[in-house]
Order: sequence, then structure tokens, then C-alpha cells
Amino acid sequence: MRQVDISKEPVELFKILKFEGIVASGGQAKLVISDGQVKVNGEVETRKRRKMVHGDIIVFGDEHLQVRLAQ
Repeated sequence: MRQVDISKEPVELFKILKFEGIVASGGQAKLVISDGQVKVNGEVETRKRRKMVHGDIIVFGDEHLQVRLAQ
């Protein structure tokens, strides 16, 4: 599982997928989220602007990311 360090909470879900290079663009991130291809904390998430905080786990395909607040 890969750690994603954020400097402040919350961060929108689509931005994490975009900035971590999981998808090519913000538009593509929004598309895969709205298509139900992304899980957050074990549940399918379709809200593109879902607020992610420390400890959240994102799964998309083979990618597993855990959000961590950088200190």
C-alpha cells in the first residue's frame, strides 16, 4: 500500500488520483470516480469531490493508497 502525504486536510478525491499519477488528468479522475471504479474505505465512491482525510484508503484497480497528513 502506497502512502500519500498531504499537507492539509481535507483534499478532494479526484485531486489525489490526478496528482499521484493514477490517472492522466482531473477530467479522467472525475470520470472513473463517477463510473464507480474507485473505492474509499472499502465502499464504492461516486462523489468526485469527496473530502479525503488522514487514514482514508483509496483503491483504484491495482492501486492502494493511504492518505497521511504530513507532519
